[in-house]
Amino acid sequence: MRERILKALDKNSKVSLSDLSKMLDIAEDILAEEIRKMEEESIICGYPTLINWDKTDCEKVTAWIEVKVSPQRGQGFDRIAERIYKFEEVESVYLMSGTFDLAVLIVGKTMREVANFVSSKLAPMDSVLSTSTNFVLKKYKEHGMELVNEQNVDERMLYTP
Repeated sequence: MRERILKALDKNSKVSLSDLSKMLDIAEDILAEEIRKMEEESIICGYPTLINWDKTDCEKVTAWIEVKVSPQRGQGFDRIAERIYKFEEVESVYLMSGTFDLAVLIVGKTMREVANFVSSKLAPMDSVLSTSTNFVLKKYKEHGMELVNEQNVDERMLYTP
C-alpha cells in the first residue's frame, strides 16, 4: 500500500486526499493516517514543486559538480557530505560510484556565483581532493516530468549551398 501511495504522490503531490483515496481505492481516513506515519518516519520528507525556471524572468544557473574526496576514518563520506549539503546553494548531494565520489547539484544566479562557491567554499575543504564543474545548459526532463514544449522545434540552422 505504501509504495502505491508514494508513487502517486511522487507524480502529483498536489492531489487532494479525497482524489487520492479514490485513485488508490483506499479509505480516506486510512490513507491520511498512512501518510502521517510516513511523514513521521521521514519517508515523506517534503512536497517540493517542480518549476520550469526557463519560462520565468528569474535567472538561475544549475551546476553539477563532481567531487573527489578523501573519506574520513570511521565516518566514510558521511561527514564531508553533511558539511557540503549544509551550504545554502546546494540543492542535492549524492554518493557516487565511478570516477568521482560525490555529485553536488547547486543553483546560483550566475556562473560567477557558482564559480565563487566552488573556489571559496567547496574546493578549500580539507577532505576535498578535486572538483569538476559542469553547467546545465538546458533541462529536458526533471523528476520524471518533461519540461519541453510538445512541439518538435528543429533548432538547427538551415544550410543552403
